[in-house]
Amino acid sequence: MPDNTSASVPPTPLTLLGLGAMGTALALTWLAAGHPLTVWNRSPGRSAELAAAGARVAATAAEAVAASPLVVTCLLDDVSVRKALADADLTGKDLVDLTTSTPAESRSRAVWANERGARFLDGGIMAVPPMIGVPEAGGYVFYSGSRDVFDAHHEVLAVPAATRYVGADPGFAALHDVALLSAMTAMFAGARHAAALVEDAGIDQKEFGALLADWLTAMAPATAAYAGEPVAEDPTSPAVAEAGDATLLRTAQEQGVDTALLIASAGSVSGM
Repeated sequence: MPDNTSASVPPTPLTLLGLGAMGTALALTWLAAGHPLTVWNRSPGRSAELAAAGARVAATAAEAVAASPLVVTCLLDDVSVRKALADADLTGKDLVDLTTSTPAESRSRAVWANERGARFLDGGIMAVPPMIGVPEAGGYVFYSGSRDVFDAHHEVLAVPAATRYVGADPGFAALHDVALLSAMTAMFAGARHAAALVEDAGIDQKEFGALLADWLTAMAPATAAYAGEPVAEDPTSPAVAEAGDATLLRTAQEQGVDTALLIASAGSVSGM
C-alpha cells in the first residue's frame, strides 16, 4: 500500500526544475508545507506565481541546483533534463527525476547522474495536477533507484502525493508508470470506440456515457488477473470467445466504425 502523504514535515530546502502544470502544482504544495524552495524554468514568465508564494527564482538551472542538496526535475523529456543540467555541478546532490521516461532512459540517466557525482532516484507520477496535494484524490508516485535517497527524502517527497518505492533498478518506476498508462490509453481508446458505435443511433449520449463508466468500473477488478497467477480453468471456451470477438467486429462494420482497435486487441478476429 502507498505511504500516506505526510502532514508535518521539517522544512527541508529543495530545488525544482520545470514549472509546467505538474511542476507548478508540486511547487505550490511544497511551499504550502513550509519548505524553502528554489525554482527554475526555461520560460521565466511561469515563475511569477511561485515567487509571490515565497519561492526563490533562480536565473539559471545551475544556480538553482547549487541552492539545495535535493534537486527535483519535472521536465518534458530526457533531452530536456540533460540540457537543463548540462552546466550544473551535481557533485554531492540527490537528484530526483519526475520526468516521464522509458525504463532504458531512466537507467541511462541514473548512470549519467552518478558519473557526475549525484545520487539518483527516478519517479513516475500517477496523478494529474489537480490531484497533487490532495491525499483523498488517490494520486501517488512510483520511485526506483537509490534506496538511500528515497529514505533520506521520503517525508519531503510524500508531501505532494503518496509514495511507492518499487525497487533499486532505476528503470522500474518508469516501467510501472508506462505500463499503467498503456492500460489507461487502451481503456480510453475502447471508450471512444464504444461512443462511436452509438453516436448516430439515436441513443442518448449522456445516458450511455454513464452506463459505460459504470460497466468499466464493474469490470476493473477482473484486470488484476492479467498480471497474476494463471487462471486454472477458463469458463469461456475458445469457440465462445472467438464468436464473441467476431460479433464485436461485425457490429463495428455495421455501424461504420473503424475496426483496427478490435483487430489489434483480439487476435482471434484478425483473420476475419
